[in-house]
Amino acid sequence: MTEPVLKVRDLTVDFPGTPDRVPVVRGVSFDVHANEVLCIVGESGSGKSVTALAITGLLPASARVGGAVRVKDTDVIGADAEVLRRMRGRDVGFVFQDPSTTLNPVLPVGRQMTEGQVALGLLAKRDAAARAVELLREVDVANPEGRVGQYPHEFSGGMRQRAVIGMAMAGRPGLIIADEPTTALDVTVQAQVLGVLAKRQKDTGAAVVLITHDLGVVAEVADRVAVMYGGRIVETGQVDQIFAQPRHPYTAALLHSIPRMDMTDRRLDPIPGQPPSPASLPKGCAFEPRCSVGNGRPKCLSEDPALRIVDDASASACHYWRDTPTAAAPAEVREISRNVPDQPPLLEIRDLKVHFPVRRGILQRVTGHVRAVEGVNLTVHAGETVSLVGESGCGKTTTGKAVMGLTRATAGDILLNQQSILGLSASGMRNARRNMQYIFQDPFSSLNPVKTVEDIVAEPLHIHGLYDEAGGAKRIAELFDMVGLSPSMFGRYPAEFSGGQKQRIGIARALVLQPRLLILDEPVAALDVSIQAQILNLLEDLQKELNLGYLFIAHNLSVVRHISDRVAVMYLGRIVEESDRDTLYDAPVHPYTQSLMSAAPIPDPVEGRRRQRIVLEGEVPDPAAPPPGCAFAPRCFRATEICRSAPPPFERYGKTESRAACYHAGPLEQVEQKATGT
Repeated sequence: MTEPVLKVRDLTVDFPGTPDRVPVVRGVSFDVHANEVLCIVGESGSGKSVTALAITGLLPASARVGGAVRVKDTDVIGADAEVLRRMRGRDVGFVFQDPSTTLNPVLPVGRQMTEGQVALGLLAKRDAAARAVELLREVDVANPEGRVGQYPHEFSGGMRQRAVIGMAMAGRPGLIIADEPTTALDVTVQAQVLGVLAKRQKDTGAAVVLITHDLGVVAEVADRVAVMYGGRIVETGQVDQIFAQPRHPYTAALLHSIPRMDMTDRRLDPIPGQPPSPASLPKGCAFEPRCSVGNGRPKCLSEDPALRIVDDASASACHYWRDTPTAAAPAEVREISRNVPDQPPLLEIRDLKVHFPVRRGILQRVTGHVRAVEGVNLTVHAGETVSLVGESGCGKTTTGKAVMGLTRATAGDILLNQQSILGLSASGMRNARRNMQYIFQDPFSSLNPVKTVEDIVAEPLHIHGLYDEAGGAKRIAELFDMVGLSPSMFGRYPAEFSGGQKQRIGIARALVLQPRLLILDEPVAALDVSIQAQILNLLEDLQKELNLGYLFIAHNLSVVRHISDRVAVMYLGRIVEESDRDTLYDAPVHPYTQSLMSAAPIPDPVEGRRRQRIVLEGEVPDPAAPPPGCAFAPRCFRATEICRSAPPPFERYGKTESRAACYHAGPLEQVEQKATGT
């Protein structure tokens, strides 16, 4: 075998702490060869990103790094700043999670893509503009000649990430490190970005280290997988082997905790507890407190297992790797809501429109309107979960905020308990909100950092003058117990809690007024897969116990299939398809829905290779200037002349309960394929 592009041996990283230094990476070793993709997976705090930064010499001066890292001919640890600068320009390309923090907002994108090569003398300044156009074209950015002089804010999120990939690949480096490059992206944009990354890797023969927590992405792109926990690699092996027969209980637990589009009614099996803090690791195996295999065995409590070869394809750091479960345990079937036809809906949205004015010039005159929501009709019954899905900017969150009165509706009506809530006074809207509450995506930003969590949860009761009537501190303690927290935490502040715990606090606050409707806006998007499973199970249990109605807003299609009773798909402010969960997932009829389903990653390497993929071209149109006819027509693989001239009606498809807004609605296999890629 040829020499690896990247060789890591016994890498250690620690940071200053109190009283001792904190070990964040503990003896990590691996190789990556040319034309190989190694995916590093694990929960937040496992040491994945710190490992990547150590490989590239980007850690702060306070970090103490040990072991050996070799990139091609460069020994990274101990190298001076100039050697590292040249290595990063010639041999390594780094793609960070958030392209907005990578790109300078005051410089044109084209200039930023080539400035590193110019600074290293690898590209003449006079050739930089032409090279930038070429790089944008290579990463599939439309109209590169027009885009090269634009600034980052003029690019969409997917375009920014593709530009960063082009920047990382500008010098044709032998190693690409991508740290969560698709985490914040929609499934369609994620598919585009992964396709660009794969294409560029194939063209250059680069070795790739991809850091991600999305096991569907791992199954789709990885050759080998390294699973990290507590600052160590606990399992490594070929991707097919990892998914088919994991050799470490932590790997198996991760696979069991994720919602899957092909296992809809299985209750999720979350990993109990929280990942360990690097400052307080257990004495023996770091995973033992959460492990179902170790279960208090003396060897696990006292001896940290070494990573060793266990068969031809895998290495595991587990004393009892032979006991690792390979399949999810049987679980109770989740009941799907079946509402009585004459039961009135809890929430009814009628022809809702939300337009925002576009103002230009010194006088800020209105020159147009952004049509964020354009004629949405939707109902939610008690005990039912209705999900809104679609790409960023389609109007999902605006719809939810309009229901809560956080965004003013332009037209239409919203009925709660059969009473219109539009046009209510401030006090009237405050009373209406007792029956509906909003749970936000980022639990930290929605919690007041200077209040204790007891005060945060009790605040709605104080606002409505109900604290004593509701039972005071006893009621808050009951809610903490209901969401799986201890009343002993009352005096703590949000910063002292993990992400999953903060989301539980947000749920407790939403329930304190005993509402009938919850609007959940990406409530698990910012959480690790294991914590995500805990929150989803909690939401299901609360709905069953309290008969709550959920309007669930998300872009993760696996999560949506797991939790939903009905699903509505939005595109550019309109619902383009709506049906019960199983019908929509098993037989979608709108080409946009079919594209979303085909783009969603599946945590199964074998199934992922077999299925058909529809890769959408282009970007979502500007909602301030939507195209005539069907808004999806410019990206649709079925579009005909009628699609471009008149909007299709939203009507029932065939004899099913599905409704779709498409002139050519139908199962994918019955329509001539014009997909741009498979």
